[in-house]
Amino acid sequence: MVQLYRTLIPFLFVIGLITTVKAQQPTEKPITGNFANLRFEQFVRQIESSTPYRFFYNPSDVDSLLVNLQADQQPIRSVLRQLFEGTRYFYAVDRQQRIYITFDQPIHTDLPVGYFRGGGTAPTDSTANAYLTLGKAKRVEPDKVYDIGRRTNPIRPGRSTIAGSIRNVASGEPVVGAAVYIENPRMGTVTDQFGYYSITLPRGRHDLKLRSIGMKDARRRIILYSDGKLDIEMEDDVIALKEVVIEAEKDVNISGMQMGQQRVDIKTIKQVPTALGEADLLRVILTLPGVKSVGESSTGLNVRGGATDQNLILYNDAMIYNTSHLFGFFSAFNPDIIKSAELYKSGIPSRFGGRLSSVLEVQTRDGNKKKLVGSGGIGLLTSRLTLEGPILKDKTSFIIGGRSTYSDWLLRQLPNTAFNNSRASFYDLNLHVTHDFNERNTLYVTGYLSSDSFRLNSDTTYQYQNQAATLKWKHIINNKLYSVFTGSYSGYKYNVYSEKNPVNAYNLNFGINQSQLKADFNYFPSNQHSLDFGISSTLYKLSPGNFQPRGSESLILPDVVANEQGIENAIYVGDKFDITPKLSISGGLRYSAYTYLGPRSVFQYAPGLAKTVNTIIDTVSYSNNQPIKTYHGPEYRFSLRYALTSTSSIKASFNRMRQYIQMLSNTTVIAPTDIWKLSDPHIKPQIGDQYSLGFYRNNRTNTIETSVEVYYKTMQNLLDYRSGAVLLLNHHIETDVVNAQGMAYGVEFLVKKATGKLNGWLSYTYARTLLRTNGPTSAETINQGSYYPSNYDKPHDVTMIGNYRINRRFSLSLNFTYSTGRPITLPVSKFTLDGAQRILYSERNQYRVPDYYRADFAMNIEGNHKVRKLAHSSWTISVYNLTGRRNVYSVYFKSENGVINGYRLSIFGQPIPSITYNFRF
Repeated sequence: MVQLYRTLIPFLFVIGLITTVKAQQPTEKPITGNFANLRFEQFVRQIESSTPYRFFYNPSDVDSLLVNLQADQQPIRSVLRQLFEGTRYFYAVDRQQRIYITFDQPIHTDLPVGYFRGGGTAPTDSTANAYLTLGKAKRVEPDKVYDIGRRTNPIRPGRSTIAGSIRNVASGEPVVGAAVYIENPRMGTVTDQFGYYSITLPRGRHDLKLRSIGMKDARRRIILYSDGKLDIEMEDDVIALKEVVIEAEKDVNISGMQMGQQRVDIKTIKQVPTALGEADLLRVILTLPGVKSVGESSTGLNVRGGATDQNLILYNDAMIYNTSHLFGFFSAFNPDIIKSAELYKSGIPSRFGGRLSSVLEVQTRDGNKKKLVGSGGIGLLTSRLTLEGPILKDKTSFIIGGRSTYSDWLLRQLPNTAFNNSRASFYDLNLHVTHDFNERNTLYVTGYLSSDSFRLNSDTTYQYQNQAATLKWKHIINNKLYSVFTGSYSGYKYNVYSEKNPVNAYNLNFGINQSQLKADFNYFPSNQHSLDFGISSTLYKLSPGNFQPRGSESLILPDVVANEQGIENAIYVGDKFDITPKLSISGGLRYSAYTYLGPRSVFQYAPGLAKTVNTIIDTVSYSNNQPIKTYHGPEYRFSLRYALTSTSSIKASFNRMRQYIQMLSNTTVIAPTDIWKLSDPHIKPQIGDQYSLGFYRNNRTNTIETSVEVYYKTMQNLLDYRSGAVLLLNHHIETDVVNAQGMAYGVEFLVKKATGKLNGWLSYTYARTLLRTNGPTSAETINQGSYYPSNYDKPHDVTMIGNYRINRRFSLSLNFTYSTGRPITLPVSKFTLDGAQRILYSERNQYRVPDYYRADFAMNIEGNHKVRKLAHSSWTISVYNLTGRRNVYSVYFKSENGVINGYRLSIFGQPIPSITYNFRF
C-alpha cells in the first residue's frame, strides 16, 4: 500500500496538472453534515459518496486520526482547514476535485512561475518529484542512487561491507538501535550506542532500509562496488493522536540473542507516575519483572535475589555508588539528560564485570549539533533546566543540565515538630560534550556531580556526594573493526557532623574512589558473526572511616581506620554467531584478577577458632603498593536462541560473575552511612552462577509481547552479620561478619503492549532468596545452619503500568504494585539473666511486615502542537499512593514504663499530590 501510494500520488498529480492546466475549475459542492467521532476513513467514505471529491492519502498516516466537526454548506477547503488546524497534516485540492492529504510535507496544486522551460515543455519526473517534496527540512530524493566504494565495470562478484553513522537530521544526535537491512536476500544489523552500523552485503544494487523508534522510515538506493561508507540522517516521526509505534525493535524479544534484558527510553520514563511528580528512571526500572526494592522511598535495586551492592550502575561508563536523592524520593539521574537505559539481569555480556546480579547502563544524549535548545521543569520540590546546542556546528555539541530542590519550605509547613525542625536539600549537575574530529574519530567527555545534605529533627547533619567523569575516544579502524578507549573516575564520599554541643562536636568522613582504564574492540567478520574483546584495569581506593573532633572545644578522641586499596584487571572476549536463521549462539570468557595492596597491617587469627579480638595472635605489616592477597578466576558467559516460529522463540543463558568489593550496611537500603569494603585475606570475593531459560511470543503482528523466564542462582562468600555487629570505625571488621551462601530462584511473567492509544505492561514475579551460614564454630552459624530468607526476600510481586492517550494533548497513566512484605526478626519473649532483663529474638528473618500495595495516577496535559512556537510546554498532575494506604516500611520496639511496645513505621500514609510544569524551547 505504501509503495502504491508513493507511485500513485506523483503520477495522478503531475498528469492531472499537465492535462487540465487551462481547464476551468468546476463549481465546488458545499459540505453539510455532523461528523462525530469518525475515523478518517469513515469521513472520506461519507464525503466521496455524496460529492464528486476523491481523496488520495497514505492510510498509515491517518490510521488514528479522529474527525469531530460540523459543517453547514461549507466549502471543502474550509472543512479541511478546520479538521487539520494545529496539526502537521497538509492538504491540497486540484482543479479536478482531487484531494491530496500528506503528513509533515506541504503539497501544492499550482505550478510556480517559470516551472515550464522553453515555452511549455513538460516537466521531467525528477523535477516534479522535487517540487512535490518541498518543505522546510532538507529532503533526500528517494530515487537517488549512491555509489559505495570504487566504481568498477562490471561489478565484481562477492561481498563488501558498508558502514557509517545514523543521526537525527534535526539535532545531529546518533540514532541508537536503528535497524538497517535489505529484504532480498534478508540481511540486516542494528546501530550501537554511537549510532554506528556495519553490514556486509552482496555487491550490486540494493534498497537499504532503515527503521527506528520514533523516527520516520528511511530508504537509500545504493550500488555496492566495494567496501565503503554511508552516513544517513533520519527524521523524527511525530504522529498525531497515536503513540509511537515501535517498528525497529518490535520483534527484538523474539529475534535478539539477549535474554533478561530490558531497554527503557525517555518516553517510557516520563509516562510512569512517581511520588513527587518528576520522571524517575529507577522508579520505572523497579516496575520491571525480577526487580524489587525493600520498600517505600528506596531506590536500591534488588535484582533476582541480589543485594543492592551487587548492581553495576554505569553512567556513560562511570560507576555511580549512591543512586538516591532526598531520602530516596528521587534518583540521581536527571530525566532531561537521559537518552536510554539498559538493564541486564541474565546473560550479561562479557564486557561487563565486577558485580554479581545485574548491570544498569545509562546513556546520556549527545546534545543538539544543529541549534541551541533547552528544556526544564518546575515542581513543588524541585526545578531543573537543561541547555544543549552546537559549539562548532555539525562537529561539536554540548548538553548541560542541573537540578535543585527547595524542600525546606515544605518541611517548615508541616505541623509535626519532627519535620519542621528538619532540613533537606540536594542538587546535581551534568555536562556532556561530543566532538567529531573526522569521520573516523570522535571524542566524548562527561562530567557529573551530585550533593545531598539533610538534618532530621536533630543537630546531626548528613552530607554525601557523587562525582563521576569519563573521557572516551571512539576510533573506526575500518568498516569491520572499531575501538573505544575509555578513562573514567568515580568518587563517593559522605560526612556526618554535629556541632550543637561544642564538647561533643565531631566529624565523621568516609570516601571511595575508583579509576578505570579500558579498551574495547568490536569486529564484524560478517552479518552472522560478530566479535567483541578488550581489557580493563580498575584501581580502588577507600577511606573506611575518619572520626575527628570538630572545633577547639571538642573532647572527642580521633579515630582513623586505615585506608585500603586494590586493583582489578580483566581481559574478555565475546563471540556471537548465527548458525542458521533459527539458531544463534553466543559465548564469552572474562578472566579477572584482583590484588589487595598495601600499606596495611593484617591481623592473624588462631587457626580453628572464631575470629574475635581475643583470637588475634599476630599482625603483619605491608608497605605501600605491596601485594597482600590475590584472587583470580574465569567468568563464563553463554547464550542460545532458537526460533520456534516467526513470532516465538526460546532462549537459555548461563553466566558466572565475580565481585571484589562489598557494601557493609546494617540497613536494607542504600544509606549515606554505608561502608564499602574490599576483599582482603579474610573477606573473599563473591562468586555467583546464574542459569536462565525463557520462552517469548508476540501476538497481533508484534503489538503484544509475552514472555516467561525462569532462573536459578547460587552465590558464594556473601556477608552476613553477627548479632550486635559494629560496622562503623571497626578496625577488624572480619570479627563481626560471617560468610554465607546464597540461593535464589524464580519465575517472571511479562505481558506488554507497546503501541496504540492504550499501552503498558503487566508483570508478575515469584522469587525466593535464601541464605545459609554454617561456619566452623557456633559463633559463625545462624539458624543452626539452615536456610533463612534474606532481608529482601519478597516472594510475590505484581506490577501493572497503564497509559491511555485520550487525544493529542491529554493522556492518563495509572500504575499498581503489590508485593509480599519483607522479612524481619522480632523479639518473641523476655527473660532475666544475672539480675538483668534480656530479650529473646526469633530465628533470623522468621516473620514479615504486612504486604505492600499502592496505586498511583497521573495526567499529562500538553500544549498545542504548533510547530512554530517560542516554547512548548506541558503539565503533569499526579497522585502518589492514590488510596492513602499506610504501607509498613519497618517495625520497631520501644521500652516504655517497663513494657515493650511495638510500632509500625510508614513513609507515606496518605495520598501525595503534585504538579509539575515542563517546558522546552
